[in-house]
Amino acid sequence: MAELRVDGSELVLHLTAAEHLEGVHGDLRAPLGAVRSAEVLEDAHESVGPSAGMKVGTRLPGVVEVATIYGPRKIFAAVHRDTPRGVRIVFEGASYDEWVVGCSDPEGVLGTLPLPR
Repeated sequence: MAELRVDGSELVLHLTAAEHLEGVHGDLRAPLGAVRSAEVLEDAHESVGPSAGMKVGTRLPGVVEVATIYGPRKIFAAVHRDTPRGVRIVFEGASYDEWVVGCSDPEGVLGTLPLPR
């Protein structure tokens, strides 16, 4: 499962080896100063559903979304069937507009990160 961590002045989205393949992407990094908001999502799959736009990576709606999604916003998603809840991190001035990350304890994840809410 993908994991959010702080590394110095950056927020890092560490992907598993399988997610590297599914998402056709390596780990992602963004400056902490680019984070505009962070929120818990009850259904992370829904926020990157079929209407979100074109994708590069693996996307079976409601099952797995590990992909870059191009639409009105550029989103990287790492959401699996076993982690339907998650977090959305919104950026300004970073290479992605949002990261959507499935996790078993989204409140706990956000509580450990120095992010605006």
